[in-house]
Amino acid sequence: MTDDVTYQNYLELDTLLSLQKPRTADSADMKSIVLSEQFFIIAHQASELWLRQIIADLEAVIDAFTTTDDTSNAEWIVDLLQRSAKLIEVLHTQLTALDRLPLGDFAMFRQLLGTASGAQSEQFQRLARLVGNAQQDGPLYESFTAWVTRSGHTVSGLARRGIDAGVHYRIIEALLDLGNGYWRWQVGHVSMLTKIMGSHSGTGGTSGADYLLSRCSLPFGELRELRSQAHVGLSVATS
Repeated sequence: MTDDVTYQNYLELDTLLSLQKPRTADSADMKSIVLSEQFFIIAHQASELWLRQIIADLEAVIDAFTTTDDTSNAEWIVDLLQRSAKLIEVLHTQLTALDRLPLGDFAMFRQLLGTASGAQSEQFQRLARLVGNAQQDGPLYESFTAWVTRSGHTVSGLARRGIDAGVHYRIIEALLDLGNGYWRWQVGHVSMLTKIMGSHSGTGGTSGADYLLSRCSLPFGELRELRSQAHVGLSVATS
């Protein structure tokens, strides 16, 4: 019966709010340390929830690119890409919130993390594979280029046409917005880490900021190059 559905049970809030279990809560640590560890846990749990949605949306985009040969789902694709880009902005905002994690409190509970590291996040790794990087295109861009080819166009031709390419232009713009947001999120992680930990090694045996910085990369390199060429062409045409 839908009459039995409440905000509490629809969202499974009893379960959800029972999942934050600061390890410092079982010790004699100060209340501030317990609250800081809870803050740390919530920020990362929330990130994993948003990653779940982003990955689901991008996999739906890939499926649409793979199973259709026309633009019948194109506006839906734009919506999903734009939503994914906005949710990556949410992830970036959560990183800036972590700037409010007191250094002293983090130092007190960091040892309780053991070998746990954000680099172990399977969802983060999945997103990285979907999006790709400057050296290697991921399934998202590969499926897009295959879809464009099957529809009788070329990515370079669409990029040159700019806004005249219609929905294809909006998809290209959404991909670039997604890629830019993804890069800002990565760089923001490095910035946050260096503020909290300086040059110290990261959890899980990583090299900390240096490790994260080495992973920062702008995806969709071909689109960026084509955009650059289009800009040069327009500059010549108007000069």
